[in-house]
Amino acid sequence: MIPWQPLTQAEQLQDIVRESHEQPVLIFKHSTTCSISAAAKGKLERQWAEAGLDDTKFYYLDLLRFRPISAEIAQQFGVRHESPQLLLIKDGECLYNASHMGIRLSEVKSVVG
Repeated sequence: MIPWQPLTQAEQLQDIVRESHEQPVLIFKHSTTCSISAAAKGKLERQWAEAGLDDTKFYYLDLLRFRPISAEIAQQFGVRHESPQLLLIKDGECLYNASHMGIRLSEVKSVVG
């Protein structure tokens, strides 16, 4: 089971940057009405146990409820908004960014090391 942390306030992005200097941080941007997004979320949940990312903090952003935060993420980390989207933040930088069915925790693990 993924230990989702809800991302509900733009101020949390400062916490994410700070945390990313201590441990890798993932952000999953999810549209609760999109079937592709639901499939990507299910894929993440199935891969989690084998991914070896237990030391990674995992934030979940509900795009329909908190869309302005997605714009903040795009601006702060220099990525284009997509949905669904997974970002890996380490040392304050976005080191991995994938969307739709291109999201793979095995690729995240190879970036984390």
